[in-house]
Amino acid sequence: MKHNFKNLNIWKLSIELADEIYTVTDSFPKSEEFGLKSQLRRCAVSVASNIAEGSSRSSNKDFNRFLEISLGSLYELQTQVIISNNRQYFESSKNEIIENKITELQRMISGFQKNLQL
Repeated sequence: MKHNFKNLNIWKLSIELADEIYTVTDSFPKSEEFGLKSQLRRCAVSVASNIAEGSSRSSNKDFNRFLEISLGSLYELQTQVIISNNRQYFESSKNEIIENKITELQRMISGFQKNLQL
């Protein structure tokens, strides 16, 4: 069953998260241009992209596989956010906002997966 990804709350929140990541990484040191900055951005984009791509699949089983990839990217992103925060690349208040969005999105995707399997 195909889903319109633009109507999915998980996709909308993943776009918000990607925008947030782009904003906070703008101020990263030049030395991180091809390191954490690039990796954070690619992970954030991957989350939204995999939700969108999976939504086009003809079966919920296929869609679920792309949601698993999105979750993997979220956990990778969360790790990179922790490292960036430890390096003090962005404010602790921003870290909390991003961490909360990541946790919320992980919860939402897991819940969405359960509904797909019904």
